[in-house]
Amino acid sequence: MKAQRFRDEIRLLRLSARLLMGKRFWLVPLFSLLWPVLLWLLVLMKMSEGQYLPLDAQTGLIGTPLTVLGIFLGGKIIAGEIDKRTLEIAYTVPGGAHRIWISKLIVSVLTLVAAEALLAGAAYAFFTDYPLGALYGAMQPALFYLAVSMSLAALFKSEASGGLVVIVVLLLNFLFTGFGTTQIRISPFWNPAVLLRDGRDPADVLAWTVQNRIGFLFAIAAVIAMGFTRAERREKLL
Repeated sequence: MKAQRFRDEIRLLRLSARLLMGKRFWLVPLFSLLWPVLLWLLVLMKMSEGQYLPLDAQTGLIGTPLTVLGIFLGGKIIAGEIDKRTLEIAYTVPGGAHRIWISKLIVSVLTLVAAEALLAGAAYAFFTDYPLGALYGAMQPALFYLAVSMSLAALFKSEASGGLVVIVVLLLNFLFTGFGTTQIRISPFWNPAVLLRDGRDPADVLAWTVQNRIGFLFAIAAVIAMGFTRAERREKLL
């Protein structure tokens, strides 16, 4: 029974991936490599100096394209059913429609993990080395904006409308942080390497980093819960 249930869960994840990203869903993480290719082309055309430091890896090399991918996937988790006019079918799934949302969310996270592995390898091979902590730092904004995109798309009942609002929020985030030059503890793009470079006390930086990481774990969970709560209101979405 356990083996059969495991196979059923794997099959559900595979079907969710096809609903979310199409038949060739395994190709989606590869699109993230367009970012390092673009950066490398800018270097070859002498439009960029190409001198990347370890502190640039978290946001500039890995986090930014990963966040864009998270926004794209998040908007399709719930609102994708609305745009495809299959929402009524989702509500007839045994166990509740939330089984589909959770499965799509898991697939989205796995896709982000695969994309980060590719981006991290490209960053290390062609640009700079970096501390392992930068990998979680790059994943945090991607997960946060994945959740925000999912919830806003469900709120506005449209992938496009939700995506536009999330992009505005992302741009404001970049503006308030000076595109990474100013570190704010309430920003998902918090990068402790920048503060360490500026000579801040390592003990203080560690404490602030722990606050940021734990705080955003709760924030991500809260936004996901709000998105699912909105999705369960059948009369509001139909």
